[in-house]
Amino acid sequence: MKSHLVAIAELPAADREDMYGLLSTHFSGVKRAVFEADLKTKNWVILLKDERSQTLKGFSTILMYETEFEGEDLTVVYSGDTIMDPSAWSSSALSRAWIASVNQLRRKYPRGKLYWLLISSGYRTYRFLPTFWQEFYPRYDAPTSPTMARLMQFLARRQFGNCYDATTGIVRFPHPQQLKGQLQGIPEERCKDPHIDFFATHNPHHDQGDELVCLAEITETNLTPAGKRMWFATLEPAALV
Repeated sequence: MKSHLVAIAELPAADREDMYGLLSTHFSGVKRAVFEADLKTKNWVILLKDERSQTLKGFSTILMYETEFEGEDLTVVYSGDTIMDPSAWSSSALSRAWIASVNQLRRKYPRGKLYWLLISSGYRTYRFLPTFWQEFYPRYDAPTSPTMARLMQFLARRQFGNCYDATTGIVRFPHPQQLKGQLQGIPEERCKDPHIDFFATHNPHHDQGDELVCLAEITETNLTPAGKRMWFATLEPAALV
């Protein structure tokens, strides 16, 4: 599978159409106007295509920017719409491409510490956090520090406005997207995983499209062994800038 890091401003119309089609296939409640408006708020997208057929197998939109919080410079990468076709679930291409892309973009956005702002309406997305990062929030086995809680609220209010509930840490969009079919719900046996059980407890209406706000610092020292394998992979996406 081949990955491409593309500036939204340079995104070909055919790829935009394929992205909408893939999202609509696996989510209900996807509105074209909302999809297009959301794209305008992002500045990059990772596309994953089958090398032979050039069929789009997955994508992840990204907003990367620099800001200031409590007197310190920092950089934020916010993950927007992200989907992989079930036929490509066995591949680690999305994880490798995402980390390689963020490393590549870091050269363009070098200020301060780098944080990943993630919202999750599905347990598979939340499970990326403990797989690749040692420290992330919120989590079942450690309280969120006051400083991290303030940073999460600052970034979430900036990004989601009144859609964000600071009390619960949940974002509720006016037109939520809900997973379809086999992607919907959490198998009972998966809740034996304490991370997934925590997600289900703290985002009880995830099946209705509620999104849990999460945050992790992106740094080599915060990587798990699995994260380090991805971090140091040689995969380098092609960037169109």
